[in-house]
Amino acid sequence: MAAELTLHWSPKSPYVRKVMVCAHELGVADRLVLVRSVAAMLKPNPAIMAVNPLSKIPTLVREDGSVLFDSVVICEYLDELAGGTLFPRAGETRWQALRWHAFGDGLLDALILWRNERERAVPLQPLLDAFELKVRASLALLEAQAGALERAPLSIGPITVACALGYVDYRFETLGWRAFAPRLARWHGEITKRPSFQATAPIDG
Repeated sequence: MAAELTLHWSPKSPYVRKVMVCAHELGVADRLVLVRSVAAMLKPNPAIMAVNPLSKIPTLVREDGSVLFDSVVICEYLDELAGGTLFPRAGETRWQALRWHAFGDGLLDALILWRNERERAVPLQPLLDAFELKVRASLALLEAQAGALERAPLSIGPITVACALGYVDYRFETLGWRAFAPRLARWHGEITKRPSFQATAPIDG
């Protein structure tokens, strides 16, 4: 019987979603024991801190008690565990996948900081403006690369970009990004038809 892995998890976290999409694509989702964990910036969670002092999710605890974080490391671990191909091993395919992976994570970082700022009692308008500028510029770049995304094999790069766009839909619906990135929107619509994305859509509650 395969060893179980414990994942500190939330259905709202785009980083967790990235891990779960990979787990479904790799056929190892049933090996994950999901522990619902809240990792609020201003309220460190003692249960998470017991294994990850940064109090962040996703955090993966292996059967031997060793711990892996963050999502970048966990996704690569699951890929190796399953003998998968979500992390291409060599050549330009590898570097393109890793570029999109880093870019998608950077976009998520900006989106989460933007959301945190706008939730403040007195948000700083220059910061809000800066985050919006960065996000719009990022979406414009991805629109220009939509053709390459359409042609690319499924890997950690497109998965991360798609999870970032899903987070835009979830937290920044009023941005209306599809109006100025139509080809990117078509690609996103196609990749998110995959069962792995359907099973991991962010939900409240």
